[in-house]
Amino acid sequence: MNPYPIKCTPSYHGRIWGGTRLNTFFGYPIPSERTGEAWGISDHPHGKSTIANGYYQGRTIGELLEQHPDWFASRKLNRFPLLVKLLDANDDLSVQVHPDDAFAAVYENGELGKTECWYIVHAEPGAQIVYGHTARTREELAEMIAAGRWDDLLIRVPVRTGDFFYIPHGTIHALGKGIVVLETQQNSDTTYRAYDYDRVDTSGCKRELHIEKVLQVTKVPFERPVIAPRRIDRGALLVTQYLAGPYFTVEKWTLQGTCEAQSRQHSFTLLSILAGVGRLRWADGELPLRKGDHLLIPRTLGGYTLSGEWEGIASCLPEA
Repeated sequence: MNPYPIKCTPSYHGRIWGGTRLNTFFGYPIPSERTGEAWGISDHPHGKSTIANGYYQGRTIGELLEQHPDWFASRKLNRFPLLVKLLDANDDLSVQVHPDDAFAAVYENGELGKTECWYIVHAEPGAQIVYGHTARTREELAEMIAAGRWDDLLIRVPVRTGDFFYIPHGTIHALGKGIVVLETQQNSDTTYRAYDYDRVDTSGCKRELHIEKVLQVTKVPFERPVIAPRRIDRGALLVTQYLAGPYFTVEKWTLQGTCEAQSRQHSFTLLSILAGVGRLRWADGELPLRKGDHLLIPRTLGGYTLSGEWEGIASCLPEA
């Protein structure tokens, strides 16, 4: 079977803070008016994408990885390592932190840790995120949490459409209301909540907090990651590389016209279209591209052609 670009069908997830913008922005058939997440490219047990096109239509990414490991990476992958999702923060998300791989392996039944990053697809005027904390020691962090001194502890950062944030494991963070993001992350669903604004769910119950684990995994003191975007001009395709980190490389692709491209030799490429329309052509066929599409481009695809006027976020594994 020759490799071909894989189009993925998202899975949808209701959240207490969700809304309807995944439908109004992307036309997704969301299941409720509190839909918070669309997992566009995922092989996590809590939400698997299905393949929407070609010979493997209806199968999962994990099944494809078993059949064709060479499509994914030049090294052996025991599981699909990344997860790409869109989030609609119609209300504030809980203040939270994620563990690293070593902690998650011990305390979360072999789950991966979670390092992630956000591209701000849309931000209402005045929108903010929580990004870090002010505690200088772990003891001070514990004291401020116990006293509920959230306004003193949390660092709030204003955001605008087009901003990019890197959130390594151990970073206290939260999306604020009025934001839509494209998130690229490790293939994990482990979250430790520190604070949830004393909200109650539809049953009248507060959501569980995980203070002990928060105190164990949070990095103290907080050091804001430095992002230095690098622009790469490929003719009709402008690539803005935001991050080349230990878990993923993340870029914005802006296309105006037609560009010849080549699949990466070491890794698959994930591509999420956030605006516009176009086409992807390869030796055996072509695929239309439109806002809201999520693609997996196999590393063994070879040469292909991108055309149209569109913008998207691309990611891949780091080079060994």
